[in-house]
Amino acid sequence: MRFLPLLIAGAALAAPAAALAHPHIFAEARLEVVAGEDGTITELRNVWRFDEMFSASVVMDFDKNSNAELDPDELAEVGKTVLDSLEEFSYYTTITEDGRTVKVRKPDVINVDYKDGQLLMFFAVKPDEVMPLKGKLTFGVYDPTMYASMDFPSDSDLVTVGDKFAACKSAVVRPDPDEVLSENQSSLTDAFFNDPTGTDMSKLFATRLEVTC
Repeated sequence: MRFLPLLIAGAALAAPAAALAHPHIFAEARLEVVAGEDGTITELRNVWRFDEMFSASVVMDFDKNSNAELDPDELAEVGKTVLDSLEEFSYYTTITEDGRTVKVRKPDVINVDYKDGQLLMFFAVKPDEVMPLKGKLTFGVYDPTMYASMDFPSDSDLVTVGDKFAACKSAVVRPDPDEVLSENQSSLTDAFFNDPTGTDMSKLFATRLEVTC
């Protein structure tokens, strides 16, 4: 039975939890955090570009007419499948407000394209509550199961959009793994390394955008 990747299926088929501790899917990401004129966060715009191997597997799974391409209706089916399957993972989007996690709403649509052998996804999520530009806010994209590696190639791939951010300070944080391990020895137990899917500690290693207003 051919393996349908976790990002699309929402679950690993016949794969033990420990196998999910290492990335199997690789994507380059871009995140734009948008503030409205009312001084609140309005949406987070995501762009994901996936590696060629994973992209090829998606073509194999969704190419119903066997033309070795993804036609518009097939691309729409990929988007619909991801829209449903990633809901429980909050679309890999994480937001905190003064250390408190803020949930995101299900996006209206996930747009999908296939160019030069790579799958691209474009979509926006909104905070599930009003988020004023106040205090310390963080924004990031990561897979809590560590099955997919979401990478921001440069700091310019994590940006703020909107004049209201002028009163805030923004910084891209790329945690040093050795420092994370050293600072969290008491909480990073064997359970995390054996089955990160059962913990929420992988966020400590994730690149994020910190905004202080």
